[in-house]
Amino acid sequence: MSTEPQDADDDLKERVTNFLRRNFPQIQMHGGSAAIQHLDRENGEVSIALGGACSGCGISPMTIQAIKSRMVKEIPEINKVNADTGMGGGGGMGGDGGMSPSFPGETTGDDDGGSDEGPQAPF
Repeated sequence: MSTEPQDADDDLKERVTNFLRRNFPQIQMHGGSAAIQHLDRENGEVSIALGGACSGCGISPMTIQAIKSRMVKEIPEINKVNADTGMGGGGGMGGDGGMSPSFPGETTGDDDGGSDEGPQAPF
């Protein structure tokens, strides 16, 4: 029985881990963490979980996008990167799951017909 596929998987996992350490030291420097959740060598797909301070960080969507674009360029066996901060609703994986800021007087169109006009003037 050959151990070649297992060795290849271990090598790929090590290269992904080294990629994260080398390219994104700020993750650890800022109290965050990056861990491989799943690695599918056959499909060239890897799932990364960002944790710690990344879960509430406002720039984690940019970090995720940088990981996705750089990893597929640097590691030829990787075709697709899934990344998540564990925040739910998409976890900042492209900005489609987070909340947007609202401002007084602005209507969002997703409420029950009222508008967010802020407090009423007392006169």
